Amino acid sequence: MKPTAFHPLARLLHWLMAVLIVAMLFIGVSMVSDLSLRHPLLVELHKATGLALLVLVVLRIALRLSLPHPALPADLPAIQRLAAGASHLLLYALMLAMPLLGWAMLSAGGYPRPLQLPAIAPHDLQLYAVLRTAHGWAGYLLFATVLVHMGAALMHAWVRRDGVLRSMWPGPLRRSE
Repeated sequence: MKPTAFHPLARLLHWLMAVLIVAMLFIGVSMVSDLSLRHPLLVELHKATGLALLVLVVLRIALRLSLPHPALPADLPAIQRLAAGASHLLLYALMLAMPLLGWAMLSAGGYPRPLQLPAIAPHDLQLYAVLRTAHGWAGYLLFATVLVHMGAALMHAWVRRDGVLRSMWPGPLRRSE
């Protein structure tokens, strides 16, 4: 039998990552839109948080693959099921790609990496430029995907009222499904 809510650790990781990702998106956009905001402390915070998010997303993927999770509502139209599956795959891909692109970008640019991590790309300024552009566009795509994800969650909560948002909400469930 499928559970009615996600495992508490999965919910904790979801909300912790949500806060960190939103913070990272705003920090990243701020750093590239106003160079006066590229304070070394902000850059180091961005790198460290990116590394933390990489570790957390790997853990989250492992949990997603190993723990049972609630089924989507049985009456959800097939196209919405497909959209939900595709958007979750895109979210996981982007959550994995963003820190890896950042790490590769730092490597290619010859910049210091958090915790003195090894380079994962050769030192090459042309490659750095490509990776920096890819990191930026992936960030915009992640932001758009997060907005769609939030919209879908609110639609489930306020329009469908089907318990989907409640299944991921932190803390105990208020009513049984």
